[in-house]
Amino acid sequence: MEAVPLRHPGRWVAAAVVLVLAAMAAHSLATNPNYQWGTVGDYLFAAPVLRGLWATVYLTAIAMAIGIAGGVLLAIMRMSANPVVAGAAWVYVWFFRGTPLLVQLLFWSFVGALYPRLSLGIPFGPSFVSGDANHVVPLFAAAVLGLGLNEAAYMAEIVRAGINAVDIGQSEAAAALGMTRALTLRRVVLPQAMRTIIPPTGNETISMLKTTSLVSVISYDELLNAARLIYARNYQTVPLLIVAALWYLALTSVLTAGQYQLERRYARGLAPGHARPRRTEAAR
Repeated sequence: MEAVPLRHPGRWVAAAVVLVLAAMAAHSLATNPNYQWGTVGDYLFAAPVLRGLWATVYLTAIAMAIGIAGGVLLAIMRMSANPVVAGAAWVYVWFFRGTPLLVQLLFWSFVGALYPRLSLGIPFGPSFVSGDANHVVPLFAAAVLGLGLNEAAYMAEIVRAGINAVDIGQSEAAAALGMTRALTLRRVVLPQAMRTIIPPTGNETISMLKTTSLVSVISYDELLNAARLIYARNYQTVPLLIVAALWYLALTSVLTAGQYQLERRYARGLAPGHARPRRTEAAR
Protein backbone atom coordinates (compact mmCIF):
# COMPACT_ATOMS: atom_id res chain seq x y z
CA MET A 1 0.00 0.00 0.00
CA GLU A 2 1.15 3.46 -0.85
CA ALA A 3 1.30 5.68 2.27
CA VAL A 4 -0.27 9.07 1.72
CA PRO A 5 0.82 11.81 4.14
CA LEU A 6 -1.98 13.31 6.16
CA ARG A 7 -2.75 16.80 4.94
CA HIS A 8 -3.34 19.71 7.30
CA PRO A 9 -4.94 22.53 5.32
CA GLY A 10 -5.80 24.40 8.51
CA ARG A 11 -2.12 24.79 9.32
CA TRP A 12 -1.41 26.38 5.95
CA VAL A 13 -4.34 28.75 6.34
CA ALA A 14 -3.20 29.76 9.82
CA ALA A 15 0.38 30.27 8.61
CA ALA A 16 -0.84 32.41 5.69
CA VAL A 17 -2.95 34.57 8.01
CA VAL A 18 -0.03 35.06 10.41
CA LEU A 19 2.37 35.98 7.58
CA VAL A 20 -0.10 38.49 6.13
CA LEU A 21 -0.61 40.12 9.52
CA ALA A 22 3.16 40.22 10.10
CA ALA A 23 3.72 41.82 6.70
CA MET A 24 1.04 44.42 7.41
CA ALA A 25 2.62 45.25 10.77
CA ALA A 26 6.11 45.55 9.26
CA HIS A 27 4.80 47.74 6.44
CA SER A 28 3.05 50.00 8.93
CA LEU A 29 6.17 50.33 11.07
CA ALA A 30 8.31 51.17 8.04
CA THR A 31 5.99 53.61 6.26
CA ASN A 32 4.03 55.40 9.02
CA PRO A 33 5.81 58.75 9.56
CA ASN A 34 4.17 59.23 12.95
CA TYR A 35 6.57 56.73 14.51
CA GLN A 36 9.41 59.21 13.83
CA TRP A 37 12.21 56.65 13.82
CA GLY A 38 14.77 59.40 13.37
CA THR A 39 13.75 60.94 16.69
CA VAL A 40 13.82 57.48 18.28
CA GLY A 41 17.42 57.05 17.14
CA ASP A 42 18.36 60.48 18.48
CA TYR A 43 17.14 59.70 21.99
CA LEU A 44 17.88 55.96 22.20
CA PHE A 45 21.30 56.58 23.75
CA ALA A 46 20.62 60.00 25.27
CA ALA A 47 22.24 60.57 28.67
CA PRO A 48 18.97 60.99 30.62
CA VAL A 49 17.59 57.79 29.09
CA LEU A 50 20.73 55.83 29.95
CA ARG A 51 20.64 57.13 33.52
CA GLY A 52 17.04 56.02 33.79
CA LEU A 53 17.98 52.65 32.29
CA TRP A 54 20.70 52.13 34.90
CA ALA A 55 18.27 53.14 37.66
CA THR A 56 15.78 50.55 36.39
CA VAL A 57 18.44 47.83 36.40
CA TYR A 58 19.72 48.37 39.94
CA LEU A 59 16.21 49.00 41.27
CA THR A 60 15.17 45.63 39.82
CA ALA A 61 18.22 43.89 41.29
CA ILE A 62 17.79 45.33 44.79
CA ALA A 63 14.02 44.77 44.88
CA MET A 64 14.41 41.15 43.74
CA ALA A 65 17.17 40.54 46.29
CA ILE A 66 14.85 41.77 49.04
CA GLY A 67 11.96 39.79 47.59
CA ILE A 68 13.89 36.52 47.35
CA ALA A 69 15.43 36.81 50.81
CA GLY A 70 12.10 37.81 52.33
CA GLY A 71 10.28 35.10 50.39
CA VAL A 72 12.56 32.35 51.71
CA LEU A 73 12.15 33.62 55.27
CA LEU A 74 8.37 33.90 54.95
CA ALA A 75 8.09 30.44 53.37
CA ILE A 76 10.00 28.92 56.29
CA MET A 77 7.80 30.82 58.71
CA ARG A 78 4.64 29.62 56.94
CA MET A 79 5.80 26.03 57.38
CA SER A 80 6.74 26.49 61.05
CA ALA A 81 5.05 24.41 63.72
CA ASN A 82 4.67 27.58 65.80
CA PRO A 83 1.15 28.91 65.07
CA VAL A 84 2.11 32.50 65.95
CA VAL A 85 5.04 32.53 63.51
CA ALA A 86 3.04 30.78 60.79
CA GLY A 87 0.08 33.10 61.33
CA ALA A 88 2.26 36.22 61.14
CA ALA A 89 3.69 35.05 57.80
CA TRP A 90 0.19 34.29 56.50
CA VAL A 91 -1.03 37.77 57.44
CA TYR A 92 1.97 39.35 55.68
CA VAL A 93 1.32 37.41 52.47
CA TRP A 94 -2.41 38.12 52.68
CA PHE A 95 -1.92 41.87 53.11
CA PHE A 96 0.78 42.50 50.50
CA ARG A 97 -0.87 40.31 47.88
CA GLY A 98 -4.30 41.76 48.63
CA THR A 99 -3.44 45.46 48.16
CA PRO A 100 -2.33 47.01 44.83
CA LEU A 101 1.38 47.64 44.42
CA LEU A 102 0.67 51.18 43.29
CA VAL A 103 -1.06 51.90 46.60
CA GLN A 104 1.90 50.47 48.50
CA LEU A 105 4.35 52.66 46.57
CA LEU A 106 2.28 55.74 47.29
CA PHE A 107 2.04 54.76 50.95
CA TRP A 108 5.82 54.50 51.33
CA SER A 109 6.33 57.82 49.55
CA PHE A 110 3.90 59.52 51.97
CA VAL A 111 4.91 57.62 55.11
CA GLY A 112 5.94 60.93 56.66
CA ALA A 113 2.26 61.92 56.84
CA LEU A 114 1.65 59.04 59.29
CA TYR A 115 4.97 59.02 61.11
CA PRO A 116 6.69 62.42 60.86
CA ARG A 117 9.69 61.06 62.77
CA LEU A 118 11.07 57.52 62.70
CA SER A 119 13.08 56.26 65.65
CA LEU A 120 15.09 53.21 66.70
CA GLY A 121 15.24 52.12 70.31
CA ILE A 122 13.71 49.92 72.99
CA PRO A 123 10.06 48.95 72.30
CA PHE A 124 7.72 51.09 74.45
CA GLY A 125 10.86 52.71 75.87
CA PRO A 126 13.44 55.36 75.01
CA SER A 127 14.69 55.80 71.45
CA PHE A 128 18.38 55.95 70.61
CA VAL A 129 18.25 57.31 67.06
CA SER A 130 15.51 59.29 65.35
CA GLY A 131 15.13 61.33 62.21
CA ASP A 132 12.71 63.01 59.87
CA ALA A 133 10.75 60.40 57.91
CA ASN A 134 11.22 62.21 54.61
CA HIS A 135 14.99 61.98 55.05
CA VAL A 136 15.01 58.44 56.42
CA VAL A 137 12.74 57.17 53.59
CA PRO A 138 13.70 59.11 50.43
CA LEU A 139 12.23 58.31 47.02
CA PHE A 140 14.73 55.54 46.34
CA ALA A 141 14.03 53.84 49.68
CA ALA A 142 10.28 54.18 49.10
CA ALA A 143 10.61 52.55 45.68
CA VAL A 144 12.78 49.71 47.01
CA LEU A 145 10.52 49.05 50.00
CA GLY A 146 7.36 49.13 47.92
CA LEU A 147 8.71 46.76 45.26
CA GLY A 148 10.76 44.48 47.51
CA LEU A 149 8.23 43.92 50.27
CA ASN A 150 5.48 43.27 47.76
CA GLU A 151 7.65 40.80 45.85
CA ALA A 152 8.50 38.95 49.07
CA ALA A 153 4.84 37.96 49.45
CA TYR A 154 4.78 36.34 45.99
CA MET A 155 8.20 34.73 46.37
CA ALA A 156 7.07 33.21 49.67
CA GLU A 157 4.42 31.18 47.87
CA ILE A 158 6.85 30.19 45.11
CA VAL A 159 9.47 29.00 47.60
CA ARG A 160 6.87 27.20 49.72
CA ALA A 161 5.57 25.37 46.64
CA GLY A 162 9.12 24.37 45.72
CA ILE A 163 9.84 23.03 49.21
CA ASN A 164 6.57 21.07 49.26
CA ALA A 165 7.48 19.54 45.90
CA VAL A 166 10.50 17.78 47.45
CA ASP A 167 9.67 14.29 48.66
CA ILE A 168 9.30 14.08 52.43
CA GLY A 169 11.57 11.05 52.40
CA GLN A 170 14.53 13.33 51.71
CA SER A 171 14.00 15.16 55.00
CA GLU A 172 13.39 11.90 56.86
CA ALA A 173 16.63 10.42 55.51
CA ALA A 174 18.57 13.54 56.54
CA ALA A 175 17.03 13.44 60.02
CA ALA A 176 18.02 9.77 60.32
CA LEU A 177 21.62 10.80 59.62
CA GLY A 178 21.48 13.30 62.48
CA MET A 179 21.17 16.48 60.41
CA THR A 180 19.34 19.39 61.98
CA ARG A 181 16.26 20.84 60.33
CA ALA A 182 18.13 24.00 59.28
CA LEU A 183 20.99 21.97 57.78
CA THR A 184 18.53 19.67 56.03
CA LEU A 185 16.74 22.64 54.54
CA ARG A 186 19.97 24.25 53.35
CA ARG A 187 21.85 21.19 52.08
CA VAL A 188 19.11 18.79 50.99
CA VAL A 189 15.69 20.38 50.47
CA LEU A 190 16.43 23.79 48.94
CA PRO A 191 18.92 22.52 46.30
CA GLN A 192 16.27 20.08 45.04
CA ALA A 193 13.51 22.66 45.31
CA MET A 194 15.44 25.00 43.01
CA ARG A 195 14.20 23.05 39.99
CA THR A 196 10.69 24.15 40.89
CA ILE A 197 11.62 27.61 42.18
CA ILE A 198 13.84 28.86 39.33
CA PRO A 199 11.29 29.10 36.45
CA PRO A 200 8.69 31.22 38.33
CA THR A 201 11.49 33.28 39.92
CA GLY A 202 12.76 34.11 36.44
CA ASN A 203 9.26 35.17 35.46
CA GLU A 204 9.02 37.31 38.60
CA THR A 205 12.34 38.99 37.77
CA ILE A 206 11.18 39.84 34.26
CA SER A 207 7.89 41.09 35.67
CA MET A 208 9.77 43.16 38.27
CA LEU A 209 11.84 44.82 35.55
CA LYS A 210 8.66 46.09 33.92
CA THR A 211 6.92 46.79 37.23
CA THR A 212 9.63 49.31 38.14
CA SER A 213 7.88 51.66 35.70
CA LEU A 214 5.23 52.17 38.41
CA VAL A 215 7.69 54.13 40.54
CA SER A 216 7.35 56.95 38.03
CA VAL A 217 4.18 57.93 39.93
CA ILE A 218 6.36 58.96 42.90
CA SER A 219 8.70 60.83 40.50
CA TYR A 220 11.64 58.45 40.87
CA ASP A 221 13.91 58.89 37.86
CA GLU A 222 13.82 55.42 36.27
CA LEU A 223 13.56 54.61 32.55
CA LEU A 224 9.91 55.47 31.95
CA ASN A 225 10.08 58.62 34.05
CA ALA A 226 13.21 59.74 32.18
CA ALA A 227 11.35 59.34 28.88
CA ARG A 228 8.32 61.10 30.32
CA LEU A 229 10.38 64.10 31.44
CA ILE A 230 11.86 64.43 27.96
CA TYR A 231 8.58 64.28 26.05
CA ALA A 232 7.04 66.71 28.55
CA ARG A 233 9.51 69.27 27.17
CA ASN A 234 9.62 68.45 23.45
CA TYR A 235 6.12 66.90 23.05
CA GLN A 236 7.56 63.91 21.16
CA THR A 237 5.46 61.46 23.17
CA VAL A 238 5.31 58.46 20.83
CA PRO A 239 9.05 58.37 19.91
CA LEU A 240 10.09 58.56 23.58
CA LEU A 241 7.67 55.81 24.55
CA ILE A 242 9.15 53.69 21.74
CA VAL A 243 12.63 54.37 23.16
CA ALA A 244 11.53 53.12 26.58
CA ALA A 245 9.80 50.08 25.04
CA LEU A 246 12.91 49.13 23.05
CA TRP A 247 15.09 49.23 26.16
CA TYR A 248 12.56 47.18 28.13
CA LEU A 249 12.51 44.62 25.31
CA ALA A 250 16.32 44.47 25.28
CA LEU A 251 16.54 43.95 29.04
CA THR A 252 13.78 41.33 29.16
CA SER A 253 15.49 39.46 26.32
CA VAL A 254 18.72 39.30 28.34
CA LEU A 255 16.85 38.11 31.43
CA THR A 256 14.96 35.51 29.39
CA ALA A 257 18.25 34.10 28.07
CA GLY A 258 19.64 33.97 31.60
CA GLN A 259 16.51 32.22 32.87
CA TYR A 260 16.83 29.63 30.10
CA GLN A 261 20.43 28.86 31.06
CA LEU A 262 19.52 28.55 34.75
CA GLU A 263 16.66 26.21 33.95
CA ARG A 264 19.01 24.03 31.90
CA ARG A 265 21.51 24.05 34.76
CA TYR A 266 18.98 22.86 37.36
CA ALA A 267 17.25 20.44 34.98
CA ARG A 268 20.34 18.28 34.59
CA GLY A 269 19.62 14.70 35.47
CA LEU A 270 15.96 15.02 34.51
CA ALA A 271 16.21 15.15 30.72
CA PRO A 272 17.68 12.22 28.75
CA GLY A 273 21.32 12.66 27.81
CA HIS A 274 22.26 14.82 30.78
CA ALA A 275 24.79 13.71 33.34
CA ARG A 276 23.49 12.35 36.60
CA PRO A 277 23.58 14.92 39.44
CA ARG A 278 26.19 14.48 42.14
CA ARG A 279 25.00 12.99 45.40
CA THR A 280 24.46 15.26 48.37
CA GLU A 281 26.36 14.94 51.60
CA ALA A 282 23.30 13.31 53.17
CA ALA A 283 23.24 10.61 50.49
CA ARG A 284 26.91 9.89 51.04
